Amino acid sequence: MHLQLTESKRILRSILKFSQLKKIKLYIVGGFIRDIILGRSRKNPDIDFAVARNAIRFAAGLAKQLKSGFVVLDKKNGCARLVKKKEGTVYTLDFTDFRGRDLLDDLAKRDFSINSLAVELGPFLKNSNSGLIDPYEGLKDIKSRIIRMVGLRAFDDDPLRILRTFSLSCMLDFKIAPKTLALARRKKNKLRRVSFERIRDELFKILSSPNGYNFLAQLDSYGVLEIIIPEIKPMKRLKQGPYHHLDVWKHTLETMRHLERIFRSFNRNKDIRDYLGQEFPSGHGRRELIRMGAFMHDIGKPKALRIEKGKLKFYGHEHIGARMLSEVTRRLKLSNNESYILKRMVTLHLRPGYLADNAALTQRARFRFFRDAGEEAISVLLISLADQRATKGFLTTEESRRRHERLIRRLIKEYFKNKTEKKIPRLINGHDLIKKFKLAPSPLIGKILAEIEELQAIGKIKTKQQAFSSAKKLIT
Repeated sequence: MHLQLTESKRILRSILKFSQLKKIKLYIVGGFIRDIILGRSRKNPDIDFAVARNAIRFAAGLAKQLKSGFVVLDKKNGCARLVKKKEGTVYTLDFTDFRGRDLLDDLAKRDFSINSLAVELGPFLKNSNSGLIDPYEGLKDIKSRIIRMVGLRAFDDDPLRILRTFSLSCMLDFKIAPKTLALARRKKNKLRRVSFERIRDELFKILSSPNGYNFLAQLDSYGVLEIIIPEIKPMKRLKQGPYHHLDVWKHTLETMRHLERIFRSFNRNKDIRDYLGQEFPSGHGRRELIRMGAFMHDIGKPKALRIEKGKLKFYGHEHIGARMLSEVTRRLKLSNNESYILKRMVTLHLRPGYLADNAALTQRARFRFFRDAGEEAISVLLISLADQRATKGFLTTEESRRRHERLIRRLIKEYFKNKTEKKIPRLINGHDLIKKFKLAPSPLIGKILAEIEELQAIGKIKTKQQAFSSAKKLIT
């Protein structure tokens, strides 16, 4: 067995030095060791440490030494976290008391064999090729690419491990051992006791994978996904009109599958690559949010369903879906900004298709799309393209498909072109309107300015006088 030390070596040496000063024996446990064995590097490493006792006191002292952030995660069970930013890398360091009498007892209470590995920090830094503590054959399971629970009480001790079984399988491309899979299915209802913040983190690990749609389908087949997002249940077996060949739920998964192909097809486009690579303060990336948007884009269809003259109609499902999404994002404790972004995607996902159906794309229509979509314009366009490719009913023609694709690519180019161009200054502002027309400050001012901005953008007005003239008509 050969362990490769990573770029984390410097911070590990600082931690070892402090532990030797305090005469504390530290063990690295879990996923950090697994990832070293697999040769996986993480941009912002998470490292778990186990200590016989007084983990919180030790972590508090270390936080002062490293000048890092410090928080107590679990006072009862002795668990604290340090967050240290060093040379552009963010290290998350967790320190926990042994969950039992000794280290072996602690490892027996861990989730999976591949995470029940440990090394003593001092000897590990001296010689990383020896000293692996592996009582549950985790190394063997890593080589066999198998996820296997350590003990039969693994899911009872922490039901989140049910979801983690699938997120780990997705992240590592490992198979789940049959007994572990069967027990996860049997114990799935225990997930209802888990906080949604923790569920969100595992869900986003799945969404971060290019193969996430397959694992969402697998989670669904085992009855787990409905516990997390019950809104998907009415989507299943809900037939659609003649433009579609799949029910709403299968269409959703097919949309996500096509989205991954679209991501790959734009891989050489630097503008889109940079756009998709954006990260938000929550730590979630734009790719994950777009995948979430594709996952939720038709969530409103069951409530929007109407039958008119024997035909299925889903009028306004995008607006109903956006309202439903508010509840989903609240439950998953997503940020206000992430909630807004997802609702923009769902609300506007039909707009590009409507634009493609028009005989000509007017300046006004383009302006309004980019104005309404804002920074989410590319996200909306990519979801629309995936949605269209997943729609293959007998009324969907090849010509309409080509027209849609041409429009999407045209608008993508225009979006990035507009980003590089200098924004045209306003002809008039709110103070001008108040002074000229003796108006009181009110929402009316904003509405008038929005209309003037649109007329200016499409070339209908070019001077301040024309702007005042248009404003007068709007006020009247």
